[in-house]
Amino acid sequence: MDFQHTVELVSRAVDAAGVVAIVVGTLWATLLAAVRLRRRQAGVYRDYRRRVGRSILLGLEFLVAGDIIRTVAVSPTFTSVGVLAVIVAIRTFLSVSLELEITGRWPWQEPGAESDH
Repeated sequence: MDFQHTVELVSRAVDAAGVVAIVVGTLWATLLAAVRLRRRQAGVYRDYRRRVGRSILLGLEFLVAGDIIRTVAVSPTFTSVGVLAVIVAIRTFLSVSLELEITGRWPWQEPGAESDH
């Protein structure tokens, strides 16, 4: 087993961890929301969106890490690095958007700080 093959396996495992984080987090959030709906508790929808958003954020972090590992270690060409840059930019935008949606503040704002949106 050579280095490139090992790195490819590691990057696939990290990608799989990202997918698992999203799926398991969403299933868990759905289960908790169903239990809370059955008990007729308030704020179910807001909490559900936060939990799903957090699982997506965690999954995105793993998926970006997998892309970085694969691109830098396996095929570091200008084209692949350019594609990686675009993927990371899109996923960063999604992460910032989700963070704003979940917490109601920008990621660089301190908790309790006033938001500008």
